[in-house]
Amino acid sequence: MGKSLADIKQPIAKELDIFEDKFRDALRSPVPLLDKITYYIVQRKGKQVRPIFVFLVAKLCGELKESTYTAASFIEILHTATLVHDDVVDDSFERRGMFSINALWKNKIAVIVGDYFLAQGMLLAIKEEQYQLLGIISNAIKEMSEGELLQLEKARRLDIDEAVYYDIIRQKTASLIACTCASGAASTTNDKEVIEKMRLFGEKIGIAFQIRDDLFDYGTDDVGKPLGIDIKEKKMTLPLIYALSHASKADRRRIINNVKRHNEKPDKVREVIEFVRKSGGLEYAEDVMHRYRQEAFDLLHTFPKNEIRNALEDLVLFVTERKK
Repeated sequence: MGKSLADIKQPIAKELDIFEDKFRDALRSPVPLLDKITYYIVQRKGKQVRPIFVFLVAKLCGELKESTYTAASFIEILHTATLVHDDVVDDSFERRGMFSINALWKNKIAVIVGDYFLAQGMLLAIKEEQYQLLGIISNAIKEMSEGELLQLEKARRLDIDEAVYYDIIRQKTASLIACTCASGAASTTNDKEVIEKMRLFGEKIGIAFQIRDDLFDYGTDDVGKPLGIDIKEKKMTLPLIYALSHASKADRRRIINNVKRHNEKPDKVREVIEFVRKSGGLEYAEDVMHRYRQEAFDLLHTFPKNEIRNALEDLVLFVTERKK
């Protein structure tokens, strides 16, 4: 049984309290509507996994500085902005069991709020003259956009093989965790090799995290009921890619047709789920996820063993063994 997030946060609990105040201050605005919306967003805060990564990685690489708080705030602001924009793009009206911004204030306002957050994050880094941080995060924003568009382009034809799949998730999902870990390292060390090592550490965690997410769609035994959301959205995930690559031509044609043209029919979605399960696609994806996680551990284990390294190890287990 892995450790709880409360246990993992213990070595940086004091820093996280200070961070919360700084994060709130960074989002303040003289515009009443903006202030009201940001207050609502701060109230429904999630697990704050990314700031936890920033502080633990920063401590692993050196002594915490003011720049570490700036990095954690910018990362959380960026993450919040992407969630607000994602809810608009996905036409989603709920986030973490509460109404999304677009559900309460409509799409136009939600898009502007997301833009405001991104600008505030950038201004925060400029104010503190943290240009390296600005570069690391701007690159991640570019990669996330490219990954999202690559996925949308490929979804039209459903011609995604494993290599393209890794390209998509490396950019779309893993780039945020990669820049989170690189930002934490860059806030306490100037050693470019160490910063790159932590960026790679984050990238591998991000890929493992996304594959774990893929598995939820097929309702693996420890998760419960199959969801089939990715199938309905015509997303080609690793279990499905594996299953199709090992299928007969007739099965492949039938399953692709289900995903392409019948993705709203529960019986056809169920057929795809059963096909993937029987093909060994879930076991294959799980093995790949464990491989990426082990590669992340191998990078982490080049640092001396201590309380911070242990906490980072537990955090990696937490994000890759989560149940939802």
